[in-house]
Amino acid sequence: MSDLDDLIRLYFRLSFSNKEILSILAHSHQTIISVRTLKRICKRLGLFRRKNQSNLEEVLAFVQQEIMTNGEMQGYRWLHLHAIQHGFVVSQDTVRCIIKLVDPQVVELRRARRLRRHQYSCRGPNALWHMDGYDKLKAYGIAISGCKDGFSRYVLWMEAYTTNNDPKLIASYFLKTVSCINGCPERLRADRGTENGCVEQMQIFLRRNHTDSFAGEKKGWWATLRKQSAQFWMNLFQTFQDDGHFTGNFFGQKSYPILLSQSYSGKRMCSCYDELDEVVNTWNSHKIRPSGSAASGRPVIMYSFPELHSAEDRLKPISMEDITLCIEECSPKGQYPCEETVFELCCLLMVKNEWDAPGDPLGAADLYIRVKRRNTAKYLRNFSL
Repeated sequence: MSDLDDLIRLYFRLSFSNKEILSILAHSHQTIISVRTLKRICKRLGLFRRKNQSNLEEVLAFVQQEIMTNGEMQGYRWLHLHAIQHGFVVSQDTVRCIIKLVDPQVVELRRARRLRRHQYSCRGPNALWHMDGYDKLKAYGIAISGCKDGFSRYVLWMEAYTTNNDPKLIASYFLKTVSCINGCPERLRADRGTENGCVEQMQIFLRRNHTDSFAGEKKGWWATLRKQSAQFWMNLFQTFQDDGHFTGNFFGQKSYPILLSQSYSGKRMCSCYDELDEVVNTWNSHKIRPSGSAASGRPVIMYSFPELHSAEDRLKPISMEDITLCIEECSPKGQYPCEETVFELCCLLMVKNEWDAPGDPLGAADLYIRVKRRNTAKYLRNFSL
């Protein structure tokens, strides 16, 4: 019974409805229970959607912390889901009122940027993957690459590294995903940049024996990423630049990714890399509203259970031998998020000065400034000698 409790607790924290939880339990875990039984288990576990509301001061502190860091441009629905996933019991209306109270200017800014949605439809999961790169943080040594399923809008991968121009690196992201799901998409859509050349050829190779009309064919989400995470880091790095902490020298740009790396103790910093995973997880479990002929629902549900939306999975089976051949042509990400010498220098300074790994992005920014100042002072002493 404890395994079932854990599953129900997990899906409840993802803000799934009772119907969605029952469907996942039946399809993925071969466990069939009634709505009444589910409600009884939720009550025993203390899982409530409206009852026993969380302390308002704690919710306020959480929302303020989100707005101060990477949540500056987040809407109330996104922040509400984020709060639920952190264990709060709070209504959307309460979160909306808190945001309007503590950050009214940003609320008006979001209203002013509303765009008319385009009509879009797709036949089912894995019928079409959209692949692209995001370069807004590239000036600071962080290049992002991602891929999204067209039908469900499920994010298949989101990777950050020092580059997103290496075709063999991008191919490693693609192969990692198709290996995990044991199949490739019916179609793949990307721009014609050289970084996508290897993926294009691999898609053609993997689809060479299929007989459908798309076999052998050569080949919006970034606004969400910017609002939920990237804009905060862009502002933070721009502040460094304005304050003179970034001069474009060896330690300047090359050490920016230290904010995003693992500390010497192996503990993860509160970083842009972590936030990418968090943004993806929140996006995949949030509820997409109906829009024209496009399917609506939660991306993870639509991708995993297309039959609930009268669609079918279009995944194309591939052999492990073909995947192995393709993997030999890939170049996966390196061990370090920046130059190895810079990374090791920063880690040594942290050990020597007994600096702890930061717990949030602002703490990481403070660590970066301390490391840079200590390194600059040492350089000046050696120069004077």
